[in-house]
Amino acid sequence: MKALSIEIISDVVCPWCFIGKRRLARAIEKLRATNPQIAPEISWRPFFLDAQTPVSGEPYRPYLERKFGGPERLDAIWRHIEEVGRGENIDFAFERIALRANTLLAHRLIHRVQAQRDASALVERLFSAHFTAGENLGDAAVLSRLASECGEDEAATRAYLVTDQDAEVVRELVAQSQRMGITGVPFFIFNGRVGVSGAQAPETLVQAMNEAN
Repeated sequence: MKALSIEIISDVVCPWCFIGKRRLARAIEKLRATNPQIAPEISWRPFFLDAQTPVSGEPYRPYLERKFGGPERLDAIWRHIEEVGRGENIDFAFERIALRANTLLAHRLIHRVQAQRDASALVERLFSAHFTAGENLGDAAVLSRLASECGEDEAATRAYLVTDQDAEVVRELVAQSQRMGITGVPFFIFNGRVGVSGAQAPETLVQAMNEAN
């Protein structure tokens, strides 16, 4: 088998990151159909879409209306994302999201899990919980429950999240990406040398992975 390192820089409240994750999965399937010896090794790196988000979160729609220039513009953006999402079997339900979460806790959880194993199933669960059910990913109790659905001990996860353990590690990882010039997500790095910005089509990701090999 030939290892293929895949680093994914993303934020769990980024809809395009959810789309990018699904497209990467399809790209890996395409790649392995012709190169079955490839063994992807996925790691998730944190990013904050807005590092100034309050710890308790903030009202979701008002924030985005301010950011994108009003309700009509936001509705158009959401309609476009929903259309793209349907092509990736994602049923975005933006109307269910009440709070824009501070994602430090979620990134700490991902960091903790992937120290032991691939955290992709957890990341998928977090994306789905937020974007299709409107769950608050800034709430330790919610995160602990979602982690338990992915095989983690709920009480141990909650005990970890109520501390500040690994908070500075996560912040430094975010800073590293910023120093690399990464200002938008998702961003994919293949074998540490080929980077792809955005939720690109699977064919584009396959091409990048082949270049990296």
